[in-house]
Amino acid sequence: MDYNKDLDFKICNGTDRGLCACSVGRQNMQQNTYDWLADVPGNKMTTDLVEVQFKNTRKGYYHNVNNLDLNKGDIVAVEANPGHDIGVVTLTGRLVLLQVKKANFKSADDIRRVYRKAKEVDMTKYKEAKAREHETMIRSRKIAADLGLKMKIGDVEYQGDGNKAIFYYIADERVDFRQLIKVLAENFHVRIEMKQIGARQEAGRIGGTGPCGRELCCATWMKNFSSVSTGAARYQDISLNPQKLAGMCAKLKCCLNYEVDDYMEAGKKLPSKDMILETQDGEYHLFKTDILAGLCTYSTDKNIAANLETITAERAIEVYEMNKKGEKPATLSTGEGATMQNKPIDLLADADLNRFDKENRKKKGGKGKQNKQGGKKQDGKNARGGNKPKQQKEKTSNAARQDKPSNANKPEKSKKPQQNGNKEQHPNNGNHRKERQPKGNRPPRQNNGDKPTQQQHNNENKQ
Repeated sequence: MDYNKDLDFKICNGTDRGLCACSVGRQNMQQNTYDWLADVPGNKMTTDLVEVQFKNTRKGYYHNVNNLDLNKGDIVAVEANPGHDIGVVTLTGRLVLLQVKKANFKSADDIRRVYRKAKEVDMTKYKEAKAREHETMIRSRKIAADLGLKMKIGDVEYQGDGNKAIFYYIADERVDFRQLIKVLAENFHVRIEMKQIGARQEAGRIGGTGPCGRELCCATWMKNFSSVSTGAARYQDISLNPQKLAGMCAKLKCCLNYEVDDYMEAGKKLPSKDMILETQDGEYHLFKTDILAGLCTYSTDKNIAANLETITAERAIEVYEMNKKGEKPATLSTGEGATMQNKPIDLLADADLNRFDKENRKKKGGKGKQNKQGGKKQDGKNARGGNKPKQQKEKTSNAARQDKPSNANKPEKSKKPQQNGNKEQHPNNGNHRKERQPKGNRPPRQNNGDKPTQQQHNNENKQ
């Protein structure tokens, strides 16, 4: 394909997910929204509203009254009470109108305006205010503990100009913090605002990774939290284990509500647990069900798994209708609605986990026996000083065993009287060891050639 050389191409980068860089924007912000209308011409002109995000999950919506050229990722100074605040533009165009509807503003006066893009002076004040947040949180916790208040201060956020501080706290009961506000104002000399949050909102502000391996929903996209009960787990046939059902906030996982509607619809098509199916072989009781697949497993015993048969829900209802008419089918699995459950084949189902260990043990044991000669281990060396390969050793040992006659065919040896004299023994015999002589009494070693011995060197040095 031929392109005109006069055309100017703009390369967008900044993301590795295959998405438009202008749409994704900054990825270090929580609850980031993908602007899928960013590359549509005239998208910014549809509204003057922009979405601005502050620390963690706090967001606000402002009017761009000065018609500034704002893009996703720009740092701006916005109106606050009192003074101004510093935030990052996270969304522009038509999608902001949809986000405003979710925010449920009571009146249009709650939406303030954007002053300007942040200057160097604004960023200096902003960094100074942010540097005091951690120390302020530690001191405020000690003050609350001294006053005996049953509350936990989870986070502190300073305004961009440093004139105001928001204290986020968690409390199970109602707390009278009027005295606390006075003490905090005296210590920090700023305007104090107390904001109560729940355990789920705190988990969203902190962020983290869930047991599914993905980032927490409350930190990425979820803003409104609906109540979750254990009934959602029962509908989905999940074991009521508190450790598995609880999330990072120590509450029930929000994702239990995601598929509960589908499970409730599929559960209506399944037969009831009290429904007993009668066949010519006997009675069958419901043992377990696969809700989404629509399969039911029946057992001949009510309490234990015996003679299990898996059929579809339609087949189970068909057999029950036949029982009402007084008819009994031969088996459950026969019929037009019966299906067999296709299970994946596990090639290593009958394999032993220690199948490789046994061979290693035999090899180690064989090495130990072959290396033991004369009560000592020798590293594969022969008595003559040669190195034989392992296979040759095994062949010679097997041939020696075959040539060796058995005990039954052995001729009886005549016992010879023991001689008092010392018998000469082979130097490699392991039963008797040669006594070592002291160093002073050892004879000098014979030399091969004209090389002097160590003893001769020593005598020359002494002389």
